[in-house]
Amino acid sequence: MTTLSEPVEPFVHPALFYGDPHEYLAGTVSFVREGLAAGEPVAVAVPAENLRLIQDALGGDGAGVRFLDMREAGRNPGRIIPGVLRAFADRQPPGRRVRIIGEPIWAGRNADEYPACAQHEALINAAFRGREITILCPYDTSRLDERTLADARATHPVVIPGGSADGLASPAYDPDGVVARYNLPLPPAPGAGPEVLAAAFAEDSLSAVRHLATGHGARLGLAGTALENLALITAELTTNSVVHGGGTGTLTVWAQDGHVLCEVRDKGRLDDPLAGRRPAARDQRGGRGLLLVNLLSDLVRVHTGPEGTTIRCYLGR
Repeated sequence: MTTLSEPVEPFVHPALFYGDPHEYLAGTVSFVREGLAAGEPVAVAVPAENLRLIQDALGGDGAGVRFLDMREAGRNPGRIIPGVLRAFADRQPPGRRVRIIGEPIWAGRNADEYPACAQHEALINAAFRGREITILCPYDTSRLDERTLADARATHPVVIPGGSADGLASPAYDPDGVVARYNLPLPPAPGAGPEVLAAAFAEDSLSAVRHLATGHGARLGLAGTALENLALITAELTTNSVVHGGGTGTLTVWAQDGHVLCEVRDKGRLDDPLAGRRPAARDQRGGRGLLLVNLLSDLVRVHTGPEGTTIRCYLGR
């Protein structure tokens, strides 16, 4: 049996299994109140409907809590660690334990998003190892399927059953196994056609291929900030391929289910699963490309293996 008020390790990462709003509030509101009573900075990043439940239950006590709608802040799971969790934790004074509720997986996450969500939950453990932080992750047992709940047991060292105040150590805990299991080959991009841009590139064609991508994105319906983001994403991914991926690559841009997708394939091997998920230090030179891609995209999917790496980005039209 494990209690959250007396953590054994500096970093604590429990999953809260809940079956109804009562169990949800019993687990989350007590977690927030305990943190506030201990003088710990507290943030809550959950879907808007659950955010309202917690805010209503806390009343005036929630004045000092940072609230974020995870449907917006965490739409791309790849930006949650740098853009939500680290963004809050890194602003706090050294030596103070931080508490965060993060709910990145909810009913309605689609099949494209879910593998990135599972990998995100696994990578939290490496991203915060050794830090004085507790991140509580709620899971709705009434609406999420058994595969998702099994993955939660593998990505969280402690699971709190619905209605319980205490957590149980998870014998299935295996975050590295989850990262590897969801390193899946991506479905093939569509073949050549008027709606698909496919172009090979090398160092001397980076500018040209960026202009091709933005021109095609505009024809597919992107405009304004979304089109600017496509230009930046294309520039970062293609440059990364030239520098780290063997010097060449292929770019594909197409429309699918209300999004414009930008995919870059090269012969490089991405060995660091946290690449693009660490905030850049203020004085850091370089190394920001994948971070920027995660911050700008609605979703990023990655597959890497001996044959090379594919990075696929989704931008809403």
